[in-house]
Formats: sequence, C-alpha cells, structure tokens
Amino acid sequence: MRRWNGWGDDAVHLDLPESALAYLRERLGEGVRCADARFEALVARVDESRLPAHPSIDRSAATRVLHARGQSLPDWLALRFGRIDRLPDGVAFPETSHDVRELLGYARSVGACVIPYGGGTSVVGHINPPEHSDRPVLTISLAHMRRLLDLDEESRLATFGAGVVGPDLEAQLRTRGYTLGHFPQSFEYSTLGGWVVTRSSGQQSLRYGRIEQLFAGGRVETPSGTLTIPTVPASAAGIDLRELVLGSEGRLGILTEATVRVRPLPDHESFHGCFFPNWERAEAAVRALAHAGIGLSMIRLANAAETLTTLRLAGGGLALELLDRYLRFCGCGDERCLLIVGITGDSESTRVMLRSARDIIADHGGLYIGTQLGNRWRHNRFRGVYLRNALWEHGYAVDTVETAVDWPRVRAMVAAVESAAAESFDGEALHYYTHLSHVYAQGSSVYSTFIFRLAATYEENLARWQRLKGAVSEAIVANGGTISHQHGVGTDHRRYLAAEKGALGIDAMRAIFRHFDADAMMNPGKLC
Repeated sequence: MRRWNGWGDDAVHLDLPESALAYLRERLGEGVRCADARFEALVARVDESRLPAHPSIDRSAATRVLHARGQSLPDWLALRFGRIDRLPDGVAFPETSHDVRELLGYARSVGACVIPYGGGTSVVGHINPPEHSDRPVLTISLAHMRRLLDLDEESRLATFGAGVVGPDLEAQLRTRGYTLGHFPQSFEYSTLGGWVVTRSSGQQSLRYGRIEQLFAGGRVETPSGTLTIPTVPASAAGIDLRELVLGSEGRLGILTEATVRVRPLPDHESFHGCFFPNWERAEAAVRALAHAGIGLSMIRLANAAETLTTLRLAGGGLALELLDRYLRFCGCGDERCLLIVGITGDSESTRVMLRSARDIIADHGGLYIGTQLGNRWRHNRFRGVYLRNALWEHGYAVDTVETAVDWPRVRAMVAAVESAAAESFDGEALHYYTHLSHVYAQGSSVYSTFIFRLAATYEENLARWQRLKGAVSEAIVANGGTISHQHGVGTDHRRYLAAEKGALGIDAMRAIFRHFDADAMMNPGKLC
C-alpha cells in the first residue's frame, strides 16, 4: 500500500545506521519527534462535498484526503500534523479521453475548477486546491489511463495513456525490446503526463534527453476542445504546439495521450565512481566531459559536503574506513568530491566511452575507483527518496532546491544557495550539501539538499521552510539561474517566474491559457 502521509510503499523502510544518526545529532542536535495525525481522524473532519452527485466522481472523504496534497515539505507538514484545510470535493478516474471531455463539461456546468492528477509526486504544489477560491474542486486522476496504445517500430514511437507510471511504462516497452530511458528520482510513482507538463528531466538525460526531446505529440482535452498534436520528425510550420503543452502544468487542459520517442534496450550499462581532491578540479573535469560529447549517459558530481554525507549515511564499517585511508594516501582528503558516471550502449561503444572518460578524469587529477560505489548508487537510485521517511521518524526534515546556470556561474550559484540557506536558519543548525546531476555543454543543474531538526509545532516548521525557500529562491534569481530545472513551477515557484520570463512573457502565457480555458477552471493558481 502507498503511504498516505509520506513517500512510497509503506512496506519499504530505509533504516538509518546508528553511525548515521550520530552524525546527524553531531551536526544538528537531537531530533524532535512529532506525533503524526491519524488518517481516520482527518477523514472524520472532512466537510461535505460541494459537488453535485455524478456517477463517475468519488466524493468520499477518504479518497479526497488521499488526493489533497503532493510531496513538498509543506504538503508533508499538512499531512503529518493533520492541518489540511483545503481538499478536492471529488475525485474522478476516467478511462478514456472521451471520459475526460465529459468530466470537463460537468465541471463547467457546476462552476468547478479542475486539478489534473498523475502520480501525486509534485514537490511544488501542483495538485493542491487553490487557496483563495469559493469554487468546488474536481480532481481528475489519470490512474486508469496507463496502457501502451501503439508502438510504431519503424519510427520508434510509442503512444501511452498519460497516466502510466514509470515502472509500468518501461515494463510494457521492455517486452518489445525498447526503453524510453526517462528515470527521474520519482520514477516509481510519477507519470508520463506529469513528466511532459512539468518538463521533467531523468537521471540519464545526458543519453536519452529531457522529456522535451522525447515528447513527439499527443492529445490534450481542453475546455475549448481537443488539441491534437501529430507526430512529424521535424517541422518549420509555425510555432511548435508541443511547446504549448510542455511545462503547461494543467493550465491548458489535460494531456490524455502522449507519443514518445523510444530506443532499443542497451546491451550494456554500468556506473563508475571517481574521486577528486577538491571541487575546482572536479568541476573542471565534469565540464570537460560535457564538452567532449563522448556519449556518457550520466554525470553526477557531489560536493565535499554531499560526498561526506553520502558516505556517513551509508554507515561506517571497515570498507569505508579502508576507502578513506586509501583516498587520503592518494591526495583526496577532507575536500574530496565524488563523481559517478554512467556508461550505456553496446559493448564496443561503452569500452570506448569508459576509456575516454577515464583519460579526461585522470587529466584533471581524478582517481578512478571502479564500479562499487556506482553499483551502490544504481541499487538505491529510487530508494534514496525514502530517506525522507526515515529522517522524519527520527525528528528531522529534508527539502531540496534545484536550478540550472551557465558554466561561469555554477560555482557562485552553489555558494549563494548554500549561504542563503544557512543565513535563513539564524540560530538553528542546518545541514546542507549540493550536487550537479544534469550537465550540458552550456552549463549544469545545481541541486541542493537541506536537513534540519523538526520543531514541535506545525506553525514553527512551516515558518522555517518559508524562510528557507524564500532565501534560496531569491539567491537563485539574483545569480541568474532558472527557478526550476526539473520540478516545474506550481505554486511554490510562481512568484519568481517573472524574473526569468519577463512581464511580456508572463502576459503571453496567460493569454494562451485564456484561449484554451476562458473560464479559468484548469488548475488555477499554478504557474502564472
């Protein structure tokens, strides 16, 4: 069963070793454990639905609670402390595009606003009911629209119901010998439609591309009608309508079918670890790898703080002690940075890739250590997010912020985000670290994680998060970064979007939304 107030399958528990807990206590102090609200108690307090009865809409209190929030830290606080003041009035589970059209017509007839729901993994408020609205809220879940509808092997195009989650999508392709290759950390629960409308980036986007390179066409049900985007290899015929859908976050309508570009399954895949003595050499090596274009599937560089945290949270033991001694002997001391590179392809090309990557790494003072840490990363690539549950149970909260900048600004951005976060926690300890998880010839993503002790009350924790989020978002804008590299805008990033798009750009987006949704019923309050 999926957790109602945390991440993932409730049968999966990520245990923190005692050495890891000791490290957290050393950095932050003893955790503050908070009693979780009971699901039954929340359900008992739910007000009566404002939607008229409809045979396709579930208006039960339990279903409404289960679809009320996503996975942002404010969402967690609301669920854990039982402070959900806004819920959908009903949840529908259509099975076809025609069903979606009928539900949009119903919503318009009763004056409701509509929230599209994929996997419920949003970390920026995409699926939350609007704060300042008296309109009833209908959430439309695409959970029943998850089949592979067509596979064109000549063109290597696959069409799916947009509600398909990552593992189901890959399983349906794998039986035919193909893969999409899109693996965000939320892969186990996020959906194809969600990836498209939030411009998602997978962990191996260096090989497979971000979702905008993979999305070839589809079908969107809007209040004004059906928008069909045919697939063509390329087009010079005006504005690319795919771009209206990509990043639209449900404001145009609901993406019900998506056609994506797929590839044959690779013959070989491996992940390799390297250490550098400091950030300067590591960043230079990563930049050189990105510029070389040798076909790597992933380049992931952790700064010194993240490298140390990764090793400490994994537990102690003789193996790590011996690794530490070896690294120090080789000149990688307290400032060491861990790099993981992915090698994906056929047997011959991957040998060439690895040889070329190792040459560049060595040229920049890096120390290649084989696949042990890479295999550990691969094993935990979708389990690491379960750390949020484990930390909470021991009295700690965790949140992340991500951006992307051109190479000359990367180092300054890391410093600005981390210092802004630390200053926002005046008087309270904060543990933070950063990695580069998606690199380009032009620049890189910058992904920072923050861990802090929980406070005793909902209000105190929310205030801490608001100070932290505001400070790091202002730092991102001030240093020329995008407010979101892979998580979308939602409500949490909305106030910072104009710095990137400009007033004219914001007005243009709003005009497009009005064209498709004259009554402003589609996911109001999100994006802009």
